[in-house]
Amino acid sequence: MKNIFKITGVLLLMSMFTSCVAYDNGGGYQAKKLPPGQAKKIYGGSAKDYAPGQVKKRNGY
Repeated sequence: MKNIFKITGVLLLMSMFTSCVAYDNGGGYQAKKLPPGQAKKIYGGSAKDYAPGQVKKRNGY
């Protein structure tokens, strides 16, 4: 009888741990990025260096 309780307890704990799901809302497509002018103020350089539409105009591309 004790073995049944132990096995049931282990199975219950395993099902509880495997049912946990973690969601990450940051990063990727939904992340809010700095505008190019704001990044220029913080990190220096040109705003074109931080603009995604200016990739073809960068050196080395």
